[in-house]
Amino acid sequence: MAQVVVPTNTTNDSLVCYAPTMITTNGIWQGDNPLDYSLPLFILQLTLIVVTTRALVFLLKPFRQPRVIAEILGGVLLGPSVLGNSVTFANTIFPLRSVMVIETMANVGLLYFLFLVGVEMDITVIRRTGKKALTIALAGMALPFTIAIIFSFILHRKDTGMSQGTYILFLGVSVSVTSFPVLARILAELKLINTELGKMALSSALVSDVCAWILLALALALSENQNVTPLASLWVILSCISFVAFFIFVVRPAIIWMIHRTPEGESFSDFHICLIITGVMISGFITDAIGTHSVFGAFVFGLIIPNGQLGVTLIEKLEDFVSGLLLPLFFAISGLKTNIGAVGGLRYWIFLMLIIFLSCVGKIAGTLLISFFYQMPAREGITLGLLMNTKGLIEMIVLNVGREQKVLDDRLFAQLVIATVIMTGVVMPFVTSIYRPARRFTSYKRRTIQSSKEDAELRVLTCIHTPRNVPTIINLLEASHPTKKSPICVYVLHLVELTGRASAMLIVHNTRKSGKPALNRTQAQSDHIINAFENYEQHAAGCVSIQPLTAISPYSTMHEDICNLAEDKRVGLIIIPFHKQQTVDGGMEATNPAFRTVNQNVLANAPCSVGILVDRGLNGSTVRLAANQVSHHIAVLFFGGPDDREALCYAWRMSQHPGVSLTVLRFIPGEDANEPAVQSRSNHNDPRMLTIETDNDREKRLDEELLNEFRMNTSNDESIVYTKEVVNNGEETVAVIRSMESIHDLFIVGRGQGMISPLTAGLTDWSECPELGAIGDMLASSDFAATVSVLVVQQYVGMGLQGDELPGTITPDSTGHVNEQNDRRSMTPPMGQNAFSP
Repeated sequence: MAQVVVPTNTTNDSLVCYAPTMITTNGIWQGDNPLDYSLPLFILQLTLIVVTTRALVFLLKPFRQPRVIAEILGGVLLGPSVLGNSVTFANTIFPLRSVMVIETMANVGLLYFLFLVGVEMDITVIRRTGKKALTIALAGMALPFTIAIIFSFILHRKDTGMSQGTYILFLGVSVSVTSFPVLARILAELKLINTELGKMALSSALVSDVCAWILLALALALSENQNVTPLASLWVILSCISFVAFFIFVVRPAIIWMIHRTPEGESFSDFHICLIITGVMISGFITDAIGTHSVFGAFVFGLIIPNGQLGVTLIEKLEDFVSGLLLPLFFAISGLKTNIGAVGGLRYWIFLMLIIFLSCVGKIAGTLLISFFYQMPAREGITLGLLMNTKGLIEMIVLNVGREQKVLDDRLFAQLVIATVIMTGVVMPFVTSIYRPARRFTSYKRRTIQSSKEDAELRVLTCIHTPRNVPTIINLLEASHPTKKSPICVYVLHLVELTGRASAMLIVHNTRKSGKPALNRTQAQSDHIINAFENYEQHAAGCVSIQPLTAISPYSTMHEDICNLAEDKRVGLIIIPFHKQQTVDGGMEATNPAFRTVNQNVLANAPCSVGILVDRGLNGSTVRLAANQVSHHIAVLFFGGPDDREALCYAWRMSQHPGVSLTVLRFIPGEDANEPAVQSRSNHNDPRMLTIETDNDREKRLDEELLNEFRMNTSNDESIVYTKEVVNNGEETVAVIRSMESIHDLFIVGRGQGMISPLTAGLTDWSECPELGAIGDMLASSDFAATVSVLVVQQYVGMGLQGDELPGTITPDSTGHVNEQNDRRSMTPPMGQNAFSP
């Protein structure tokens, strides 16, 4: 409202003129220009920013650049450096009167994005990272911060009224910090997020981010000019500490209480979600009022949200709108404030390159020194240092706040924005060029059941999706005959999809003795699984040891956690649940299609033998049985090949259990059967599957050696029955299997991908799940009359690795054949040295 006072000779009245509201237009047909009104202008600005940044994301995608680079460059492109250099464009699209609206909306977007970043961060990871990540983070910050201190004495102008200490804090944080959210996305793009290097980088970045927030809060508290009393900074710091303590000890318990009031499996009420979303605004208002930036309050509020379904729900509701629409406004505003022309002449550009070079080298040098101390390879240390140079959100916040507080002038602001873009932009190309991770191939021989020694420990990795998988797997382990002489070490891996957190992680559980209730459904399931296996361990009389773990990762990379853990722990067998479960009427229904992809990837990449367990209960029971209650009738269907030999060896071990009876049914080709053809280990068109060419004659010889040894050593055992069946084709094979007695409660079969056998001809034409093989797929189908559990076994016969690992091997993505030398790497013991020979 504009008020104009007009004096007259006749009256003391004042003439008040009301300006029309300049928010929405009356329309172009009434002669209004939409760009004169704030709402249409804001819509146009927002659209232009989003379209520009998305176009740059698309253009930079081949160069594997993070989205933050495109968003900053989009702002630079629209700002005074390029298009904004045109007075007409600047005054029409980004006039000064619109700055307040667009900056307000940008800060609202930033507020909610920082809240989501806090939700995604698991602050408890810092406690689990140990000294190594903490030391790397601090060392990676120390040298660049020291360089910033030196530069601050050159750059700081005393006429600004800003203290030297505040200037050092702003400059130091901007060049030394690592952006956790951007780094998480870079590691995911490079497929390093599940590696030891990736986990170390993320843990260090998390520590770095927390340090940056503390330093930023301190810098804001100290950013005083001569008009502010000296005690003001102290009050700001004390208020911040009180704010954080209030949210930890009051707000977080209230949210946990709210979570517990929501029944398991039900969604959170709209009232609760609305309350939290409003709380973001309130927390931002409080921290802004006490003298820190509003985003600090939103970030702290996000951090205290417990991990679990609540975090997932909040991210699902907010992330697309905030990250896709509002956040680009903040980066664009930063770019609009950046005038590359303000950098100055050649001297200042050399100065800028010097800042970038010394900051990068300082970060790499600090990280490299600590990596040497921890005996990490030099290449990994350099790569870690490069990754720690990732900049992004926190740096742009520091720079914008520093510019608002008059700590940074336009030239230094532009220099540091350019430095942020360049330092982040070079991370992906440099890391890709110098670090090509070849998967570690631990040197251990006992990768199969067949190669395991009779008196040695058998190591098994069991994967669990839900507590429903637990009873049958425990019964299977108990039937595997753990003894004092040959104990079983079981690594129980609870597989959890990564949702609502920024990074994957592998959690090693200690026994929970606190008795505290679980905070969410995932933790409740983990507790249930751990308790069941620990109870089994206690009743196993020292013959079984249990190590529970939880892998939290996306389904697309979950197999990497499984295979890496199997490699690290020198496991001989991985047991994974089938992706279908039995229904009430005896049929089979898929639980989650992603489970099938995980299974296929594990089969392709496993460093040891793999068993897929089709769970229909053991002994007709879906509850765990005590050792003296075990009574199983197991059947092995033997056609030949490495997988069938592995299945027989596992069943042979189980047959030594007093409560297990074993039937081995060998199928022999009749006179009318065609000679089996050599086939690759899998379909060449499927890149997920391992391909190893087998030699037919050699496989037959190995089959005969193992079967002769088995018969010779079990001929006097009445609980073991060995029979032969002569069949000519797949139909006769199916008929024989269907005619078997219904006393069996477990079939153990090989995946049988070594050869095309006439005995299974035609069965693969209608396979619903080819990863089980022809026989396994038939036994697992709903059409099969007997409701019997099935264990489909694949023997490890050599693993393809990249790079310079092992000669004669290939990767799972390869479509070529392996030479005969690699085939001879099959873990088959010589005649007379079988693990289960007496």
